[in-house]
Amino acid sequence: MASFSMHTHTCNELRAGDIDTQVVLTGWVWHRRDHGGLIFIDLRDREGLTQVSFDPDLCSAEVFHTAETVRTEWPIKVTGVVRPRPEGMANPRLATGEIEVLASQIEVLNTSRTPAFQIEDELDLAEDIRLRYRYLDLRRPSMMSNLRLRSDFTFAIRDALHRRAFMEVETPALFKSTPEGARDFVVPSRLQSGKFYALPQSPQLLKQLLMVGGVERYYQVAKCFRDEDLRADRQPEFTQVDIEMSFVEQDDVMGALEEALADAFAAVGVEMSTPLRRLTYREAMDTYGTDKPDTRYDMRLHDVTDLFHESKFKIFATAANTDGQVIKCIKVNEAGKWARSRIDKLSKVAATFGAKGLAWIAFREDGSVNSPIVKFFSDEEMEGLRAACDVEPGDLVLFAAGPWQSTCEILGGMRVHMAKAMELPLEGHDFLWVVDFPLVHWDEEAQRYAAEHQPFTQPEEADIERLETDPLSVGSHTYDFVMDGYEAGGGGMRVHNAELQMRILKLLGFTEERAREQFGFLLEALEYGAPPMGGFALGLDRVCMLLAGCDSIREVMAFPKTTNGNDLMSDAPSAVSDRQLKDVGLRLL
Repeated sequence: MASFSMHTHTCNELRAGDIDTQVVLTGWVWHRRDHGGLIFIDLRDREGLTQVSFDPDLCSAEVFHTAETVRTEWPIKVTGVVRPRPEGMANPRLATGEIEVLASQIEVLNTSRTPAFQIEDELDLAEDIRLRYRYLDLRRPSMMSNLRLRSDFTFAIRDALHRRAFMEVETPALFKSTPEGARDFVVPSRLQSGKFYALPQSPQLLKQLLMVGGVERYYQVAKCFRDEDLRADRQPEFTQVDIEMSFVEQDDVMGALEEALADAFAAVGVEMSTPLRRLTYREAMDTYGTDKPDTRYDMRLHDVTDLFHESKFKIFATAANTDGQVIKCIKVNEAGKWARSRIDKLSKVAATFGAKGLAWIAFREDGSVNSPIVKFFSDEEMEGLRAACDVEPGDLVLFAAGPWQSTCEILGGMRVHMAKAMELPLEGHDFLWVVDFPLVHWDEEAQRYAAEHQPFTQPEEADIERLETDPLSVGSHTYDFVMDGYEAGGGGMRVHNAELQMRILKLLGFTEERAREQFGFLLEALEYGAPPMGGFALGLDRVCMLLAGCDSIREVMAFPKTTNGNDLMSDAPSAVSDRQLKDVGLRLL
């Protein structure tokens, strides 16, 4: 660690080998203890903690008096000699726990008001208080550790990409508004009244233009903006590691990404074995009920449609004999011991995933069966169910029936809920690829086709002829990087042919006129020898959240917003003056 003019060491640097060394430390007073003539101060900086002792027999009266007056969170500078802690007083839980600094000088650098909360980790603090005083919250060791982890991982991914001949290129924060799946944040132009920039949802189009421009291997740690509803892993502004390559095929891109990601994770002490497992979108949905499965626990979906073609349970019989519909279930070990009142409450949980109800069978430990639907099942159906799911006494089986997609999604949601309810152990980190997504899906609300990933994704070449006649059957060259049950990143190969890009835009509801208005610069660029290209975007906030073992990306962001998009510390968003509005030609209604 470099030495600075105000201190010679950090508060986490001194060890037994430094005994008898004259040192200067700076930091905040974390704790102050008066032990009847001796004063001890725990001095804290971003690196850690050092105990400083003040002995009235070994320092001046003025120094000792100052030590008596300092209070929590005052920044101070102390000079002294490193000595071993008294016998039996070492603290093995502290990196500097074998030593202390016997102070000869102290300088108060500033005073502090009493903090709104103690600067401690093990406090049950309301998040709004933490965000209101974020500059204090950041002093807590856990928050500082999270920021350091983020810094280390960001540096590592940059280094890994740089060593693989990727070029970091910055793209504009003020760009054209282009529909990419979420609302844009728009910025009025003062110089061109009535016109607007948009903050980028991602550098997607710009990085494709960089490939047309010959950059070949690009990356950027990019700030992105989306005006959408917020949640624990979503913010209006977020950071992604944006990557693009040209003159490549899909396996080239995925291979390069695996190497770079493995190096970056290793730099923060996490092993990611390569090559990663690959699940197709269909396999992931069919087996886990989600396109971002956490496979650290099993609880797979079982297709039991064939058991119920002759069922007396009407809902199952209808699904079993209707094209495109299925009956699926999951088995939850030990949940069959739950009281019926607790199991009944699961219907409300299933409703949040789109279910109209939830069928279930509890196999009790005494061999009995408890269920409102079991009276409709034949002995053959029950035996077939036991065999298909490998049922044991104490298990609970949950069912969903209907169209394949919605049935998978309902049970996928229940799978995650039950894993949490059963407190299943989740050891280490889980990495995999989900590949081969469909190109489009049908958006019921908008009554049109929508891109599954984004509008610039390359379709499977063999499926292009069905683009207009059977679009839902068209596959795509896509790949999502899944970490611990989260979509941590995603990418795909890009359309590099202007005619094909126009066909896809028309499929998504664009007229040719509107397509050229929105994406004319891209369509034109594709006519100038655009190479085959593919890329990826890694959600940096989300990955750091998972590495830190947190439940919210706000824990790894220095100054996040609330779920309402507010910055409680600065009171943003806030009103602006009439003059500011007039300058950009706006008037509030």
